[in-house]
Amino acid sequence: MAVEERRRVAVLGAGLIGVDLADKITRTPTLELALIAGRDRDSLGMRRAAEMGLPTTAGGVHAVVEAGPFDVVFDATNADSHAEHWASLRPTGATLIDLTPTALGTVIVPGVKTHYPATHRHLNLVSCGGQASIPVLHAIAQRCTPTYIEVVSTGASASAGRATRLNLDQYIATTSAAIRTFTGTRDVKVMVNISPARPAPPFRVAMTVLADGIRPAPVRTNIAAAADAVRAYAPGFKVTALTVEPGRISAVVEVTASGGRLPRHAGSVDIINAAAVLLAEQSAAVSRRREPRP
Repeated sequence: MAVEERRRVAVLGAGLIGVDLADKITRTPTLELALIAGRDRDSLGMRRAAEMGLPTTAGGVHAVVEAGPFDVVFDATNADSHAEHWASLRPTGATLIDLTPTALGTVIVPGVKTHYPATHRHLNLVSCGGQASIPVLHAIAQRCTPTYIEVVSTGASASAGRATRLNLDQYIATTSAAIRTFTGTRDVKVMVNISPARPAPPFRVAMTVLADGIRPAPVRTNIAAAADAVRAYAPGFKVTALTVEPGRISAVVEVTASGGRLPRHAGSVDIINAAAVLLAEQSAAVSRRREPRP
């Protein structure tokens, strides 16, 4: 039986997200991590990647282009740089999976859309808060018509790197827009808290939905199914509170990191990276189906 060729991938960015992403890639049988590209070889992330035995370069996106071609490139840098990265990588034919909150590319939430869109090569994962909240909100919107949605994400300060802090405005705008798209709700409010508490709290997303015509049993059934779908690739996802009453639904989810090198409180990193790896695996499966047989 022939061994299927693994898809060659690269990671742009050597922060907390990039290094954990690289670690996850090395543990999947369908992807081959060929490069992790940062900007500063002496940064903590680049040193950790090198200690893990990962192939590294300090050349950024230009080094990725030169080292290509790649089947998939993950952008784990910052929103301000992403447009330039796509412009550089688009001619190479790689699929670019964006983990920054840019609102560019095709928006994907695996907990809602489970099939890889074969015609798209520029994929956007919204934000960690979007990945945690949108499956639940979409499930609710299938059973009623929300008139107002409020989402409050709280993450540990230790899990929020420099790029995350710089991109908070884009995070809020991109998450709000994605929630509108997946629920059909115009009135959406998104807030973000970065908590310095010790011990570090788990990643937590609280959602409030105002709607008419709420039927508790179907809403609860849909939310449970959505949670199961997310846990298939992010096992630390859990609905910890749910109240369904006339005119109002309140739900809280928590995400803890499971396995790998992340501390348990870094669920925000774990869920978006798990979604990114899943998309890359689906991309590999689509590519294999489209390749001509010998």
